[in-house]
Order: sequence, then C-alpha cells, then structure tokens
Amino acid sequence: MYNRTQNENGTFNTRCLFCFMTIASAVESDKELERVEARHICPERALSELLAREKAIESQSHAN
Repeated sequence: MYNRTQNENGTFNTRCLFCFMTIASAVESDKELERVEARHICPERALSELLAREKAIESQSHAN
C-alpha cells in the first residue's frame, strides 16, 4: 500500500504505508511509480507477514 502525492511541478512522490519510507520522489509517470513501488522490499510488511504465518502454524498445531 502506497501513498502518492503530486508536487507543484506535476511530478509525484510515493511513500510506503507500512514502513513510511519515501520510495521515490519527483517521478513523472504512473508507470514509473508502479515500477518503483513493485521493487520496494518493505521490512515492516515482511516481518508482519512472517509473524502472521507463524501464528497460523501455531494455531493449526494446537487445533490438532
């Protein structure tokens, strides 16, 4: 999930809503924004997903 803002000169900035890191600034096109966002590896999101999987596995083992 990303937050995009437009600058006065028409370019865009994009920020990751998980880690709040600015992923890019002064990007000129939607296509370029999508490419930059797709390359972002968010440590906060990765940790969140890992903990959720661990919790699901733990819940399964207690159910059996």
